[in-house]
Amino acid sequence: MIPNTPLAEGETVLVSFRADRATYVRSNTWMAVLAMAGGMLILYALGNAFVWTGAIGGLAAVAVRGFYMMSEELSVRWDLTNQRLLGPMDRVIRLGEIKKLNTLGTMVQVVTSTGDKHLIKYQVDKDETIRQITAAQLGGQV
Repeated sequence: MIPNTPLAEGETVLVSFRADRATYVRSNTWMAVLAMAGGMLILYALGNAFVWTGAIGGLAAVAVRGFYMMSEELSVRWDLTNQRLLGPMDRVIRLGEIKKLNTLGTMVQVVTSTGDKHLIKYQVDKDETIRQITAAQLGGQV
């Protein structure tokens, strides 16, 4: 889950963005809280006498998913070069093609001029990630 695109002539990696373990755990914890509340709310709305089981189900679902996906999500790396943003699975975005950078929770969404969307997930400081990408676009110091 790392970039395997070869660098072009004169291209250098300025910084790499990796998923952060603590941020991953915190995001999944919040997802579990929401799933627990949602499960209980649904059971309450259905008139179920055992509303508390919604909390157990929500927690179990998110915990299993979080544990199962952790190794894959934490192995993802994006490389910012002086010319492109290189991601896993041959994702390549020229800096001039980046139209917008959005934040979604602990993620940075990269929107290209063609409308493609990519996520740089579980960033400790998503604003700093955006600042570094913007600085590279402008040719400044990252």
